[in-house]
Amino acid sequence: MTLHFELVTPEKLLRSEEVHMVVVPGTEGDFGVLEGHAPLMSTIRDGNLEIYKAGATTPETIRIEGGFAEVNEKGLTVLAEKAEG
Repeated sequence: MTLHFELVTPEKLLRSEEVHMVVVPGTEGDFGVLEGHAPLMSTIRDGNLEIYKAGATTPETIRIEGGFAEVNEKGLTVLAEKAEG
């Protein structure tokens, strides 16, 4: 099972891919999202987004600043004010 993940900034769509799990730096704490996660909306604090591909034990890290994360039946969308990686 894979999770559809999109990372978007005001400038462009940076990522649109199938992944195993993403750990998001929420303002109330980090949270992991897998396929089938309950619907959720959260604000994001400055921090590292950790992307785990299928079969990988080490995440790919992308530094993000502010924004929102939304989990729905289509997957996870992170709308970041800024992203480096």
